Amino acid sequence: MSNLKIVTTADGSNTIYNAEVGEHYHSRHGALQESLHVFVKSGLQYFLDRNDTDAVSILEVGFGTGLNFLLTADACTNNKIKLNYTGIEAYPLGNEMMAQTGYEQYVPALLWEQFNNSYPQALKATVDINELVRLQIANTPLLNFQSAQQFDVVYFDAFAAIHQPEMWNEEAIGHTVCFLKPGGVFVTYAITGNLKRRLKAMGFKVEKAPGAPGKREMLRAVKL
Repeated sequence: MSNLKIVTTADGSNTIYNAEVGEHYHSRHGALQESLHVFVKSGLQYFLDRNDTDAVSILEVGFGTGLNFLLTADACTNNKIKLNYTGIEAYPLGNEMMAQTGYEQYVPALLWEQFNNSYPQALKATVDINELVRLQIANTPLLNFQSAQQFDVVYFDAFAAIHQPEMWNEEAIGHTVCFLKPGGVFVTYAITGNLKRRLKAMGFKVEKAPGAPGKREMLRAVKL
């Protein structure tokens, strides 16, 4: 896809720039740092620290390059946590673009190989990445996504509201959080007054958390 190009961010990790949307897939201040801070630390680890469990289910809005999944799968595999991971992605990247991200340097070689081999099938059905990790990528717009499953954590990683306002309106947020269990955690890199008010009105305890490099704050919310 000619509208996509690899871009190196400030921490040396790569992201992708989508010229059609006019947006990068990750923070230009550091793709790796953002993913680890916002999603793995402030989402996954926050949930695990507060729940005595050896299994976690995660729903990601905006699967994109798979970086959040790879880092999450690595963390769960290392800690013997069963991970059931569902990504929503209306415009999935091709294998060739995935291979150009360079993310193989951030996870074990075997996990990277398992992910790359399984990625095409994961767009069609649930696949076992390893003995602990399952992945499914719903190739559909957010509002068309349906699931009987309820999730422990939501990674909300859509493009910024200035470029994709329809992903941040009341309908989109409401549809997303209906898949979250009571006590479940919603995290995103963004923090706006509208988003805070919407989540509070939907029955969430909302907090400002320290942001990733380049961003002072981010949002985390727990479903009451």
